[in-house]
Amino acid sequence: MSKRISLLAAAALLIFSTAAAVAAQTTTTTTVTPTTVTKTVQNADGTYTVIEYPVGKETIVNLDPVTITGAKGVATILRDDAGTRIKLNLTGVPSTVTALNLYAVDPAGAVTSLGPITVTNGLGTFETTTPLNKFMLVASPETALTTYDPNTKIYFRSVVPSGFAVIPHTVVPVGENVSATATSTEASPYTVPMLNIPAYKKGDDTKIKVNFTGVMSGTRANVFIEPHKDKATEIKMRFHELKDAPTGQAFILWAVSPDNQFQKLGQILNVKDRNEAEINATTTFPDFGLLVTQEDLGVVKNTVLVPAGPRLGVIQIVP
Repeated sequence: MSKRISLLAAAALLIFSTAAAVAAQTTTTTTVTPTTVTKTVQNADGTYTVIEYPVGKETIVNLDPVTITGAKGVATILRDDAGTRIKLNLTGVPSTVTALNLYAVDPAGAVTSLGPITVTNGLGTFETTTPLNKFMLVASPETALTTYDPNTKIYFRSVVPSGFAVIPHTVVPVGENVSATATSTEASPYTVPMLNIPAYKKGDDTKIKVNFTGVMSGTRANVFIEPHKDKATEIKMRFHELKDAPTGQAFILWAVSPDNQFQKLGQILNVKDRNEAEINATTTFPDFGLLVTQEDLGVVKNTVLVPAGPRLGVIQIVP
């Protein structure tokens, strides 16, 4: 009998804008080594601090309090073949702050939820692994942060470590001019976390329950993932309560590989009074993440090779 694992904490993150306000960059320090000169570059107001983390080298990143005083944050970040591991410790958190969530902001300004931070008696701890390798960290009381800009409510923001340079903000066009292939995670606003498919038992399916938010609030979905011995993986996504979602829209499910290749798994057209729908597909990606986008009907009528519309949901297993 198939194994069913209900993960009520599967998150669908609403992301409609990838633009973050970026101030002019200025050189703040210069570190001299016997063979190289490495500059630390940070925006004048310190609001944009995306860096690329080196492989095999532990990086210590401070997080400055933004709208609170007396608190401190330190993240230990190590990138290796398994992904980028993050260990976060916060101290001096005011007693009025009882819930925080950690987010990564990539070079395109896209926000990815990393998970909730446990805060007890002024101390906050959190550990996770992400496939991202270029990002900044922000901690916010918001449970479904969708954008990062000067108006975003955050309590902590990462600082550029000495010897690192800020990666320039990349604004990615969406729509008809999007390239038919997208292999660069730096240039794509559709970077999603991998689901670690190699760890799934072959011939058995894993069930993930998804509750959407934002414009999809009220809509639910169940995702069934079953790897096969022939190296293909079967994906079924069953949508429920579509009557609560916007009508006249196409929703597309994508598999996204670790190198940001996209495979369209299927689409549904939400018409008035529709309540249920299902997408059945297979992929040969050894590992992948799942992404749901909303696409213009005019685009959907043609061949859609990569996502072009707003990101409605990222299927992410939260411990």
